Amino acid sequence: MVVVLAVAVPIVMAGAVLPTASMADDTPATNPTPSQVPAPPREFRGVWIATVANIDWPSRPGLTAEQQKKELLALLDRVAQLHFNVVIFQVRPMADALYQSQLEPWSEFLTGRMGESPGYDPLAFAIEAAHARGLELHAWFNPYRARHPSSRSPISEQHVIRRHPEWVKEYGTHHWMNPTHPDVPAHTLAVIRDVVRRYDVDGVHIDDYFYPYRERGSDGRPLLFPDDDTWQRYLQHGGQLARDDWRRAAVNAFVRDMYREVKLLKPWVKVGISPFGIWRPNHPPGIAGLDQFAELYADAKLWFEEGWCDYFAPQLYWPIAQPRQSFPKLLAWWSEQNKQRRHLCPGLYTSRVKDNAADQKGWPAREIVDQIELTRRHNGVNGVIHFSVKALRDNPDRLNDHLARLYAEPALVPAVEWSAPSLPLGMKHLPSPRCELDRQSQPLTLLVHAPRDTRFVVVRTQTRHGWTTRLVPPSADPLQPTRLSLHEQSVPAVAVLDRFGRLSPFVIPDS
Repeated sequence: MVVVLAVAVPIVMAGAVLPTASMADDTPATNPTPSQVPAPPREFRGVWIATVANIDWPSRPGLTAEQQKKELLALLDRVAQLHFNVVIFQVRPMADALYQSQLEPWSEFLTGRMGESPGYDPLAFAIEAAHARGLELHAWFNPYRARHPSSRSPISEQHVIRRHPEWVKEYGTHHWMNPTHPDVPAHTLAVIRDVVRRYDVDGVHIDDYFYPYRERGSDGRPLLFPDDDTWQRYLQHGGQLARDDWRRAAVNAFVRDMYREVKLLKPWVKVGISPFGIWRPNHPPGIAGLDQFAELYADAKLWFEEGWCDYFAPQLYWPIAQPRQSFPKLLAWWSEQNKQRRHLCPGLYTSRVKDNAADQKGWPAREIVDQIELTRRHNGVNGVIHFSVKALRDNPDRLNDHLARLYAEPALVPAVEWSAPSLPLGMKHLPSPRCELDRQSQPLTLLVHAPRDTRFVVVRTQTRHGWTTRLVPPSADPLQPTRLSLHEQSVPAVAVLDRFGRLSPFVIPDS
């Protein structure tokens, strides 16, 4: 459970401190000793930025690079102002790329034409901007979708539909890579490895699209996924599984291998999965809805039980009072499946909040408030993820006022202790940073010499109203200190977070 204190907190951008409007009222209190400095609370506060069909960003294809950057910075500023701490940024909507790639073409959702460069690298830009604001950035991939119904561009010759048509199936309004073709998971894993290797991402993320959600043909009957070719090949080689089990086995192997391969490359990079919120009907008793085990061939319960992720975010996109898809019952049930004690952070349908209370499809902001408060009362839950960032941008039903109250105190992302290496013999905690004050500079400047593999420098200042907290990235040059301008009269306490989320003891800079 997270204890929330109402404090004013400065926004951090590109290493500079931007005071909030209320900072002038936060008169510094007496300087504490290091042992008196409390650690910030821990809570996963995530938000998805969806790029498929330009749901969140960019607002439309064809904007200039500067227009796209301006829009993205505005979204990240809003996220930081509300004290979120994780951005989940969609970089592969349909076997394409929102980053420079030799494996797949540029996404049409950037320029309007698949394969056309936007003139900069959006993922690299997003990572730098997120870190400057104290935010983690997780790269979000769709493993199997090859073409979305919203696609309008001619298909690039570099796209999988052209390069490997034998991998791709037409299914209703979609093109879908066949999960049982052995080259399909191999290619998707190569794409994910490429991003993990070349970019300083904090996590990788997949959502609920495994086999496609079922569509119906012109006769109204459900369409069958057209994988007769790989099914017959499997039988010819002596395969013994039933067809549905064979499909699930292919998806299970991909999820398992994704986790293993990411951890082999960079063990600190978190792996997140956000499946459909119901595993199977009647689990728990009384629950009804789509059977993802049977229809999407997604055994999400198995993945969670095996610990093939660092955080698990079942999409609980229903209101608390809807008994057949009961939010509290599903939350408790998923918590019971957490055999490996990973982080559980349900997805919330925050974009359902509407201004008009008479909108039958919309919710009042109070529904999201109640869901967050419910998760905080549950010992097995570590936070939430909001779908999607446009709800924060548009602020329906004064949503952001509620979130500002709930997230008044910044929180650190929960640590992934199970992935972290043991500390050297004799060490009980991470080494603290070495700090000094440059009193000759105006304003007063704090110099922080952060240990290697620091993700963020954590700066806390005690005021009469509580503690302020800032997260700033360390200096890009490990030989140079991080320079922080101080606008408070009191000397702050400083610690570091490593890439696994472990916090060092706080120190008070010498005067």
